[in-house]
Amino acid sequence: MIDDIKKRALHRTAIVEGQVRGLAKMIEGEDYCMDIIAQSRAIQKALESLDKLLENHLRTHVTHMFEQGGDEREQAVAELLKAYDVQNR
Repeated sequence: MIDDIKKRALHRTAIVEGQVRGLAKMIEGEDYCMDIIAQSRAIQKALESLDKLLENHLRTHVTHMFEQGGDEREQAVAELLKAYDVQNR
C-alpha cells in the first residue's frame, strides 16, 4: 500500500469512528432530527473520502495484474467492475 494513502486512510477511519460514536449519542439523546441527519451525511462523506484507497489499488495491484495478463487481468477487470458497482447495473 502506498504509505501516504495508508496514513490518510487510517486517520480518516479514526475520525469516522469518533463521528459514529457521536451519532449514536445524538440518537440516544434524541437530538434534533436535522442535526442527526447532518452528522449522518458528514459520516457518509468521510467514508466516501476513503475511496482514495481505490487509487492505491489501481496504482499497485491492478497495474501488476494487467501486466500479468490472462486470468490475472480478468480478475482485475472483475474487481474494477465490483468497485464501481457496474456488475449490478
